[in-house]
Amino acid sequence: MSTPLGEVLDGRRTAEFHQAARALLKEPLLLAHGPYAEEFRLVRRHAGDLRDWFDRNTGWPLRVDAEAARLGRTPGTLADASHPAGEASRSRAPFTRRRYVLLCLALAALERGEAQVALGRLAEQVVLDAADPHLVAAGIEFTLERRAERLDLAAVVRLLMRYGVLRRVAGDEEAYVAGAGDVLYDVQRRVLAGLLAARRGPSMITAGGFEERLAELTAESALDSDELRFRAVRQRLTRRLLDDPVLYYAELSDEELAYLTRQRAFITARITELTGLVAEVRAEGIAMVDPQDDLTDVRMPEQGTHGHVTLLLAEHLAASSGAVSRAELEDRVRELALEHGGFWSKSAKQSGAEGELVEQALAKLLALGLVSAAPGGIVPLPALARYAVGETVVRQPGIPAPRTSQRKA
Repeated sequence: MSTPLGEVLDGRRTAEFHQAARALLKEPLLLAHGPYAEEFRLVRRHAGDLRDWFDRNTGWPLRVDAEAARLGRTPGTLADASHPAGEASRSRAPFTRRRYVLLCLALAALERGEAQVALGRLAEQVVLDAADPHLVAAGIEFTLERRAERLDLAAVVRLLMRYGVLRRVAGDEEAYVAGAGDVLYDVQRRVLAGLLAARRGPSMITAGGFEERLAELTAESALDSDELRFRAVRQRLTRRLLDDPVLYYAELSDEELAYLTRQRAFITARITELTGLVAEVRAEGIAMVDPQDDLTDVRMPEQGTHGHVTLLLAEHLAASSGAVSRAELEDRVRELALEHGGFWSKSAKQSGAEGELVEQALAKLLALGLVSAAPGGIVPLPALARYAVGETVVRQPGIPAPRTSQRKA
């Protein structure tokens, strides 16, 4: 029997809605032209329903126009430093402090500038703004006299091109870095205007310290009723379940834990309906698992030397009973190199490489919520237990395994 046309259309619409929502979670800024043009068209087609869902469940605003779709996504917790801006290259090297400052100065200059800008002209304005006494007092220096400084500015410009703020018209950044040419860009002003995801304008922030200013930038308005307070708690929990690899109960306030205990099934079901993520509930917390394995920027396990080292160190940490020092982890890498070095890259087997290998492995484990850094060393978290390896049991063919009592976490 053939399926009724209405059911087919409803199924297609639901699939498109899910695809559009997942696209926004992967790329909160989608452009009408570029690699995500098809996803942008889906978001624009379902903009009303998407806007309602995100506003009700996360508090994230969604702005869609003819050029871009921008989900004003803010992190579930401000303490997470595992999602830095990175170079628009295969290395995705995280931005340094100076590059972050240059990014802000470049955005300010572009906001005041014309519809087209040359890289040399933009650099001149950034140099002038970098001479601000407050930046100088903070140790920021930018004069364009060194090649490293021009490389930093080129990295900032490439990131803005990736975001769609700038569109190259002529020239090449490498030529500018070498001092042999300039680059001309079109400035996409509507994309630029929607780039900042904040609840309050930066000019309205009066706090002095960095943490205080960041808290004010993302602070929600005062809530004067139980209904609004419960809605704010639900939105915070939903943001964390969408953003964080693992939501540990121990990290929640008493109010959040009580609400999640009562409403866990409702909150996770809403997320599953939107994204297809599946709730994995354990005694210590919740992880929203993606069967399609593409809603993450950090994967484990992963191929290559660094992926292998990370997996082996995860196994080592999962078997530990407490904090493990970095020195101990480096010693462990040296031992692993003797056993597995035949499968590793040549550079990873060189003397002194263990420090970098441990650093990269820990960065991934921290980003995935599998370990935490403490004064006494690296502390394994409950979710790391899935990488623990039990004792090997050899059974004879035809002989069943002995029955053991099992308890679900």
